[in-house]
Amino acid sequence: MTVGTCRVELHLAGNNSLKGKRRVVKSIKDRIRGRFNVSVAEVDRLDEWQRATLGIACISNSSRLVDETLTKVVNLIETDADALILDYAIDLVTQ
Repeated sequence: MTVGTCRVELHLAGNNSLKGKRRVVKSIKDRIRGRFNVSVAEVDRLDEWQRATLGIACISNSSRLVDETLTKVVNLIETDADALILDYAIDLVTQ
């Protein structure tokens, strides 16, 4: 069994309110959930207007599948015009 986590730091340029931030983050989370069988949540920087941190988790019996899925999630986020990825990290734990 392999558990994979991904932490993605985002810059949300052009936002001047938490309402605008929620709209962008919700859109990203909905697209991720709609395309991949993963869990996703905003995990840090909750009160900052132009920054967001997403946590994504995936579990499978194949470490290759987990790594590929999380990489595809990051690639999907990169296509969003409202968000710029500042940093991300993928961690796999195999048991």
